[in-house]
Amino acid sequence: MRTILDTIVEHKKVEILKRKGKKPLEILKKAPNYKREPLDVVARFQKDRPSVIAEFKRKSPSKGIISNAISCESIVTAYRDGGAVASSILTDRDFFGGSFRDLESARSVVGDFPLLRKDFMIDAYQVHEAKAYGADIILLIAAILSPKTTKDLSELAVSLGLTVLLEVHNEEEAGHWNPAISLVGVNNRDLKNFNVDTELSVRLKPYLPQEAVLISESGLKNPSDVKMLYKAGYQGFLMGERFMKEADPGLALRDFISEL
Repeated sequence: MRTILDTIVEHKKVEILKRKGKKPLEILKKAPNYKREPLDVVARFQKDRPSVIAEFKRKSPSKGIISNAISCESIVTAYRDGGAVASSILTDRDFFGGSFRDLESARSVVGDFPLLRKDFMIDAYQVHEAKAYGADIILLIAAILSPKTTKDLSELAVSLGLTVLLEVHNEEEAGHWNPAISLVGVNNRDLKNFNVDTELSVRLKPYLPQEAVLISESGLKNPSDVKMLYKAGYQGFLMGERFMKEADPGLALRDFISEL
């Protein structure tokens, strides 16, 4: 049965070919941000407290429109000032309403604050794009990659100074980890049917590498959810909808962190 994830990946293959034609790699490498040294992300996670990666996201295939926010830079700045350890920015246009403009504009105003390019990355060209548009972290989704491709893309990312967040959904995908990967996230949302189960992070914890900073993603709504998973061994928590659906995402983040 064809899933929305299958549809997105097929669409992404065509999209990448078009972008390669419009902006070849040699042009991409001339971008000002390509010369920029990405920030050290891992050192920012505190062992004595939970760290939140706050996401800027306008819509999703499962939820539809989440926010009509126009200014990515103002919200990401508020996330920085509100105590987030980093911000995740969607760059997929057709399914999530994101853009490179969002990533690039946020990079221009937040200074010493890590940014994650969140997209469906299947090609080395996308890793170079992340560098060129100002990301410090890339997301690799194990469900759409082979272990070899995961290794190749993560090693390329590290060679460019980028940090890798590997997203997994089950024990088999946890086996995609390799030493080039510093962050491992468990997505509590099933990308095939979009059901959410925060207990998945607890069940997968024994299969995750001790060397990596562990992140729990999706479905986290209350400080109690974060506290439970922090006690289970997770240091980071990637949250988007929880803040983006509020009138003031930055204030919502600040209040959430104060409750922690």
